[in-house]
Amino acid sequence: MSDTTDEAEQISRLIGDIYDAALDRNLWPSVLEKTCHYVGGQAAALVALGPAQSQGQFYYQWGTEPEFLDSYNRTYGILNPLHVPTMVHAKVGSVLAASDLVPLDEVLASRFYKEWLAPQGILDAISATFEKSAISYAVLALNRSARDGLVNEGTKRRMRLIAPHFQRAVSIGKIIDLHEFEAAALADSLDGLAAATIIVDSSGRILLTNAAADALLAKGAVLRAAAGKLTVNDPPSDRTLHETFMNAESGNAVAGAGLPLRGLDGDCWIAHVLPLTRSARRKARLNYSAAAAVFVRKPTLEPPHPMETIANVYRLTSAEMRVLMAVVQIGGVPEIAPVLGIRETTVKTHLQHVFEKTGAKRQADLVKLVAGYMSPLAG
Repeated sequence: MSDTTDEAEQISRLIGDIYDAALDRNLWPSVLEKTCHYVGGQAAALVALGPAQSQGQFYYQWGTEPEFLDSYNRTYGILNPLHVPTMVHAKVGSVLAASDLVPLDEVLASRFYKEWLAPQGILDAISATFEKSAISYAVLALNRSARDGLVNEGTKRRMRLIAPHFQRAVSIGKIIDLHEFEAAALADSLDGLAAATIIVDSSGRILLTNAAADALLAKGAVLRAAAGKLTVNDPPSDRTLHETFMNAESGNAVAGAGLPLRGLDGDCWIAHVLPLTRSARRKARLNYSAAAAVFVRKPTLEPPHPMETIANVYRLTSAEMRVLMAVVQIGGVPEIAPVLGIRETTVKTHLQHVFEKTGAKRQADLVKLVAGYMSPLAG
């Protein structure tokens, strides 16, 4: 068997496991372990950060010892030189090495590297950004040891192959919880979802809908219930959707990219399909005739993360943003320099540029400026 065939089988199994983890959260550590084996790394984590937080929170992780997780949450998360550049410059769907965000020599000179990364033998890192908005930011982060080597194009290629599946699975997992499916009040839980949600069998027969789906079906502009089966007004899209249902029944489908739907009124909608037939998904205890869950919504643009907004409004570079956030989170120039791994004179130069661009006169003014953008009530 060729190496290409081996890799194709490996990634196929991994993608299936990723979508299983969307419905069974206990599977995420195993998925992250397999991701490390596939991409090449010693530890991986799904990390989230809210606009009011100063450091990332590990949703799920594999490969990092508890004492290092604890010290990261207590001390080193705020010192991580990659957080600000990632939130400001990384686009959703982008795959970036640490050196794409911060010069490697600055990372190696930082306290974060010397005191947290180096003791673990970590040499480099790669991340995939799959969520970034005014209220959330999330990445898949993978750390590489000296044995794994620096991130190269092969590493990025493998990360790009799996990143979209992580992105979809995390999105699905946010609105579908295994315990919700096990609960007797499933219909009530589905009614709380903003997206129109329809559970169907392999033929497209409608088994369950939520309130948003009922309203959409009643209107008939995008979806219809024809003889109890889900039907899309656009024939090509309807065929694609039903082929997905049939593949789901046979176990040959995974959640895919959004399917564009055109309403009779000209409005554009997006449908996402989650197959429900793999063994882990059977634990949801839906009727075994259920083959897939369909989520239909209008495409929307998420507002940018506050840090990205600040950088865009004041035209701050990545280095200037790092200094700005360090002022807010750490303090003065002498404290900032060793954390960022740069000289005090360099910090002062960046800080002067920040003052000039923002119009602030004192460091306290910068703190107030950032706080205003971070506030969920900021206008």
